Amino acid sequence: MGLSAAPGCRAGERGPRWRRPWKLLALGLLSASSVLAAAPGAGAMSREEKRRLGNQVLEMFDHAYSNYMEHAYPADELMPLTCRGRVRGQEPSRGDVDDALGKFSLTLIDTLDTLVVLNKTKEFEEAVKKVIKDVNLDNDIVVSVFETNIRVLGGLLGGHSVAIMLKEKGEYMQWYNGELLHMAKELGYKLLPAFNTTSGLPYPRVNLKFGVRHPEARTGTETDTCTACAGTLILEFAALSRFTGTSIFEEYARKALDFIWEKRQRSSNLVGVTINIHTGDWVRKDSGVGAGIDSYYEYLLKAYVLLGDDSFLERFNTHYDAIMRYISQPPLLLDVHIHKPMLNARTWMDSLLAFFPGLQVLKGDIRPAIETHEMLYQVIKKHNFLPEAFTTDFRVHWAQHPLRPEFAESTYFLYKATGDPYYLEVGKTLIENLNKYARVPCGFAAMKDVRTGSHEDRMDSFFLAEMFKYLYLLFADKEDMIFDIEDYIFTTEAHLLPLWLSTTNQTISKKNTSTEYTELDDSNFDWTCPNTQILFPNDPMFAQSIREPLKNVVDKSCPRGISRAEESLGSGPKPPLRARDFMASNPEHLEILKKMGVSLIHLKDGRVQLVQHAVQAASSLDAEDGLRFMQEMIELSSQQQKEQQLPPRAVQIVSHPFFGRVVLTAGPAQFGMDLSKHKAGTRGFVATIKPYNGCSEITNPEAVKEKIALMQRGQCMFAEKARNIQKAGAIGGIVIDDNEGSSSDTAPLFQMAGDGKNTDDITIPMLFLFNKEGNIILDAIREYEAVEVLLSDKAKDRATIFKDLEMENMDQKSSESDAHKPNSEEAPSDSQDAGAVGEEPEGGGESSAVGDPDPLSAASTASASVSMAEEDPHTSGPAEASAPEPACTPGDSQPQEQNTQTEATSKAHWDSKVQPMESILADWNEDIEAFEMMEKDEL
Repeated sequence: MGLSAAPGCRAGERGPRWRRPWKLLALGLLSASSVLAAAPGAGAMSREEKRRLGNQVLEMFDHAYSNYMEHAYPADELMPLTCRGRVRGQEPSRGDVDDALGKFSLTLIDTLDTLVVLNKTKEFEEAVKKVIKDVNLDNDIVVSVFETNIRVLGGLLGGHSVAIMLKEKGEYMQWYNGELLHMAKELGYKLLPAFNTTSGLPYPRVNLKFGVRHPEARTGTETDTCTACAGTLILEFAALSRFTGTSIFEEYARKALDFIWEKRQRSSNLVGVTINIHTGDWVRKDSGVGAGIDSYYEYLLKAYVLLGDDSFLERFNTHYDAIMRYISQPPLLLDVHIHKPMLNARTWMDSLLAFFPGLQVLKGDIRPAIETHEMLYQVIKKHNFLPEAFTTDFRVHWAQHPLRPEFAESTYFLYKATGDPYYLEVGKTLIENLNKYARVPCGFAAMKDVRTGSHEDRMDSFFLAEMFKYLYLLFADKEDMIFDIEDYIFTTEAHLLPLWLSTTNQTISKKNTSTEYTELDDSNFDWTCPNTQILFPNDPMFAQSIREPLKNVVDKSCPRGISRAEESLGSGPKPPLRARDFMASNPEHLEILKKMGVSLIHLKDGRVQLVQHAVQAASSLDAEDGLRFMQEMIELSSQQQKEQQLPPRAVQIVSHPFFGRVVLTAGPAQFGMDLSKHKAGTRGFVATIKPYNGCSEITNPEAVKEKIALMQRGQCMFAEKARNIQKAGAIGGIVIDDNEGSSSDTAPLFQMAGDGKNTDDITIPMLFLFNKEGNIILDAIREYEAVEVLLSDKAKDRATIFKDLEMENMDQKSSESDAHKPNSEEAPSDSQDAGAVGEEPEGGGESSAVGDPDPLSAASTASASVSMAEEDPHTSGPAEASAPEPACTPGDSQPQEQNTQTEATSKAHWDSKVQPMESILADWNEDIEAFEMMEKDEL
C-alpha cells in the first residue's frame, strides 16, 4: 500500500483529490526511493540476489503451507513438531491463546490473500473452494472477538477483495459470485451480539452459535477488555458495510472508537491498556504502543486513509503527539502511567511494539522509525529472534518468540520509504534465521526460548498471513506482482482492503461533533502528508547516519532513555537517581533519597529496606521521582533474584532424519557438568538403562558405556541416579518425568537439586525432560534405533552439526585404517568422539551473567527457583526482596524467569493415533534432501 500522502498535502486539504490518494503517494515514494537506491555508495543489492531471496521466500511459504494442508487441514493450526492439526478441545487448553481457534480452518482463511500476493493464483482458487465447501461458522464455541475479526473476518474480506480483482482480469475465479463476502457477512452478524453493552465497547468473547447472553453461551460475564481489542474493528467492519451496503457494522465499530476517545486521559491524551466495558473506567492505567494498545493507534490512522474521515486523523495526531512527548525515549518506547506520564510504568518492552516504526513511516516521521527499528534489529542479531519481552538494557525478559511478523512489517515499510538497501540485508537476515533455527520437517516451529533455541509445537496462522507476505514484497519488483499493491491498504493482520471502498456506500458521512480535540502545534501535522523532497534529503547516507550511533547499543552499553525530568533540567540540576545506579554507601545518594521522601532502614541480616513517604518529599516532583525510584528498585530486586536461577538447557536430536531440527527444552541440574561453560556441549547416542529408574547399580553397563543414559524420574534422588550411570560409563544423563502428559508447555521448568551432600564427584551433565518431550526421544528410538542427541546450553547451528558429522566420519575412517597395526596405541578417550567435551569456559557476558552454581547451595538456590532435591517439584520458597547491588551486564544470556506460559499441547507420540514414524519419514525425505542441499549451498 502507499506509505505517505501526496507531496505538499496537509491535514484537511483532501477535497476531490482524495479519490485516488495513495496512488499519488506511491509515485512520490517510488521516485524518492529510486534516487536513494541509485545513489553512489549505497551498496544496492543486485536484481539477481533480490530474485533469489524472493524465490527462497516462496519455497519457505510452500513448506509451511503444504505441511498445514497435508497434516493439519481442516484444523485451525498446524502443530509442526508432531505433524498434526491443533483442534480446540482435543488438546490441553493454552488459556487465552486458544480463543483464536474456532474450528473454522483458521490458517487457511488467514492465508487466502497471501496466496495471491505470492502469485499462487491456482492454489488460491482451490483454497477458496475449500473454504466455501468445508468451513462452518455456526460452531458452539467461544472465540475472541478481536482475533476472529482480524484473522477470520479480515481473511474472508481480503480473500474477497483479491477474488473480485482476479475475476475482473478475466483468467481466474470466473465462477466466483461473492461467496466469501456472504460468509463474512454471516460472521459479522455473529460478532454483533458482543456489542450489546451500554458503552458500545464489545465483550472480549462471543459464542459463535449462541452469542453472549444466551444461557448456553458460556460467556458474557467479563467486565474488561483491552483497548486494542475494542479499537481494532473499524477497518474490517467498515469494509463489510461498504462491500454489502449494510451500515450496522461500521456504526458499531465507530461507536466503540468514539467511546475510547471520550475516555482518554485528557491531560496526557493517552489511553490505558485495559478498560471496563460497562463503566469506561481504566482498569490498567499504563500506556504504551505495544501489547493491548498497539493496533488501536494503527486503525485510527488507517481508518482515515480508507474512509476519508478527518476526525480519525485528528485523533491519531493527538495521540501521536502524546506518544512522542511521553512514551518515546529514542530509541526506546517505554510504557508510562496515563495520569503521570513522566513516570515510567515498567523497565521492559514487548515485541509487539515492533510494528510502530512501520506506522511512523505511514505517518511520515522517519527519523524515530529508523532509530527504533535499528535498536530492535540489534536485539535480533543478539538473540536470533525478538524475544517476547526484553529489558531496557536488552536482556531477555520473556524468552518466547511465536514467529511474530511485526518487525518484518516495519522493515518492508522502511525500505519502501527510504529505498535503502540496508533493509534488504535485514530481510535476508530474517530469512536465514527462520531457516536455521525455526524450520522443522513439518513446517516452522515457534521458539520456546530464544536463548536455548528450543522449539514450541505451534505455528500460528499469522505466520502465513503476514510474515511471508511482507518478506516477499520486500524483495519483489513491480513486475513480479500480478496486481498493484498500492491500490490496497493492509489491515493489522496484513489483509488487503481496496482503497476504492472510500467512495463506496458511504453510509456515515456526518463527522462526530461531540468530541473535542487538543490544540496542537501545527508542526505536528506537517508530516501527515509529507513532501518527499523534505522527507528524504538529497543525502544517500541519511538513514545510515541515524542508524550508526545505535550499532553497538545492545552489545557495548546499558543505555537508558533520557527521563523527562532530565530533559527539562538540561544543564541545570542533576537528573533523578535511577535504581540501577544506587549505592547504599554513597552519601550523595542517601541525600537524594531523603529529598525524594525515601527512608533507608538497615536490617539485622545486613540487608537494607527502602520505604517511601511521599509527604516527606521536598516537592511534588521529588515525590514523583521517589515513586519511580521505588518501582524501579522493586523490579530490579525481583530481576536479580531471578538471575540466581539457571536458565533452561537444550536437548537437540542431531541424528538422521532430524539433523538438529528438533530441539527440546530441558531443565538443568545443580550438579555435574555446567553446560554453560562448555560451548560444544555433550553429544552422544542415547540408551535406556536397566533398571529404568536408575536407583541401583546399572545392569546393562555395556549398553550405556559412552552413551547418554535415559532414565525415569522417581524412587530416589537425582544425584543418586547420576552417580549410578556415571559409574556404568555414561557420558551424560536425561531424566524423563513419570507424570503422564507433563510438558514444558504447561509446567514451569525446574532445576534438579543435589542430595544435600557434596556432589563434586558427579562430572557428567544431567538434564530433565518432561513426559511429552521425553516421549519424542523414546518414540524415535522405537522407530529408529540409533538416536544421537546433543546436550547443550543452547541449540547448535545445523551447519555446525553437519560439519561435526563429517569430521567424525573422517576420524572413524582414520581409526579403521590404523586398526590393523599391531603396535597401535589405544585412543586416549573414546568419549570425545561420542561428544564429551573438555572444559572450555566461556568468557565475557555469558559466564559472568549466569554464574557458576555452587553444588552445595541447593537451599539458597531453592529460594530463587523451583528446585527438586527429592522427587518433589514444590520444594521452593519465596526469596525475600532486598535492595540489590547495581549492575550493568549486557550479556546475552542473562538468566530470566523460567518459562511459565500457559500454553499446552498433547503428547508428541508418533504412534498409530497420530501418524506412524515410517509415514513421517517418507513425507520428510524430499524436504530433507532439499534442506541438505540448501545447507551445503550456505556452507
